[in-house]
Amino acid sequence: MVEPRSAILQGTLDLMVLKTLEQMGPLHGYGIARRIEQLGEQAVIVNQGTIYLGLVRLLQKRWISAKWGTSENNRKAKFYSITRAGRAQLTAETENWERISGLIGRVLHAEHGLPEAPAKAGS
Repeated sequence: MVEPRSAILQGTLDLMVLKTLEQMGPLHGYGIARRIEQLGEQAVIVNQGTIYLGLVRLLQKRWISAKWGTSENNRKAKFYSITRAGRAQLTAETENWERISGLIGRVLHAEHGLPEAPAKAGS
C-alpha cells in the first residue's frame, strides 16, 4: 500500500522554497511550509525542522535573505525573500529538475529492450 503522504524527495526542498518565495514574495517559515503542502494537495509532508534547516542552508548560500517582521497573528517572525543569486539558482535548478524528471519518466515508461542506435554516417 502506498502512503497517502510522502516526505519531500531529497534535494527538492531548496527548489520548492525558492519557487515559493519567487511566486509569493516574503514569507515566514511556517507560511512557506503550508504553501508547499497546499500546492502538493496535502500529499507531501513539510516537517518544521526540515524547513528551518533548509532555510538556514539557503541563507548560508545567500540564495535567500531574512528580515524580522510581524506575522498575521501579530507575532514576531523572520520573513524570507529570494535574492538575485537565488533567482539564478532557481533557474538552474528548474532546468536540472526538468532534465532529470524527463529522464526518470523515460526510464519508467520504456518498453522492453534497448532503443535503436542512430545510423552511422556512411553506412
